[in-house]
Amino acid sequence: MDIIQWIFLIIVIAFLINRFMPVKGITNISVQEAKDKFKDNKVQFIDVRTPGEYKANHRKPFENIPLSNLGNKIDKLDKEKEVVVICQSGMRSAKAAKFLKKQGFDKIYNVKGGMSAWL
Repeated sequence: MDIIQWIFLIIVIAFLINRFMPVKGITNISVQEAKDKFKDNKVQFIDVRTPGEYKANHRKPFENIPLSNLGNKIDKLDKEKEVVVICQSGMRSAKAAKFLKKQGFDKIYNVKGGMSAWL
């Protein structure tokens, strides 16, 4: 392999590690663990699915802030409070959790399996 191939390989590996490694401050939790937090008024619950998905099936106290609008609505959230994020499968909520972390939120929980795992 020449040097360019090695550099390319290192960049690809770094990208994959960055993409799939857990981010400090973001915890994956089960549906039951999310339900257990419902009683705590110091927790914010965000559903990042589209309004149509949310309307078809949602759980209180989750508030609908679609992933595409999260940047515009960030000022509605309290950085001092914990945030529980959910979507349909857990992928969009993982993106939302990383975004919130970059915005200065400290305690972020992503519901594993999303609404698909809700019983």
